[in-house]
Amino acid sequence: MGNRIHPTAVIGPGVEIGEDNVIGPYTVIVGPCVIGDGNWIGPHVSIGSPAEFRGGPHPAAWDGELDGFGIEIGSRNYFREFVTVHQGTKRKTSVGDDSYLLVYSHVGHDSTLGNGVTLSSAAQLGGHTQVGAYANIGMGVMVHQFGRIGPGAMVGMGASVRREVPPFSITVGNPARTTGINEIGLSRVGVNGAAAAAMGEYVKGRTPVPDGLPDDIAELLAAWERSAPVA
Repeated sequence: MGNRIHPTAVIGPGVEIGEDNVIGPYTVIVGPCVIGDGNWIGPHVSIGSPAEFRGGPHPAAWDGELDGFGIEIGSRNYFREFVTVHQGTKRKTSVGDDSYLLVYSHVGHDSTLGNGVTLSSAAQLGGHTQVGAYANIGMGVMVHQFGRIGPGAMVGMGASVRREVPPFSITVGNPARTTGINEIGLSRVGVNGAAAAAMGEYVKGRTPVPDGLPDDIAELLAAWERSAPVA
């Protein structure tokens, strides 16, 4: 199916858009930027503005002055009103598939979001933040630049994250602290019983990735363990 783009939306040079996307009124998307299929991008969304550096370049990308490493957005994502996503400076800023970004949430430059991520209203990700698949970030959460949110983690409303949040943990407060495991999140990805109990020790850093997990979740956690904070 073709794309439905409101006539007031601004789509600048260097933007590649797939199929079956909806782009709402007064939204601005500037390049470099690649967008997949079936995304719903609501009114007043801003995708592709330059990184927020006081002395950094601020090109008029809507007029063809392209700069930065770009943005890559997958498929079937929802971007609600006033969401902002900034250009990468050392690598692409990226959003995977099947994520939901609520009103006023912000994805800083060079950040990466896995598949199935939820950013609740006014959640703010500083530059170079890494968010693993299926993570759920609550309303008003602030993540310091270079922060890491593990796959399947639940970060409670208003938390202030300065470092790393373990996969499938529950983390709350200011400063944020881990208080338990995300049993509901584990259940949603097919981890129950003894495997879910073993995840409790893993979240506390006492054991490696436990046995008995579904193959895709085991691979997801193994990949997270191999990854390192960005520089």
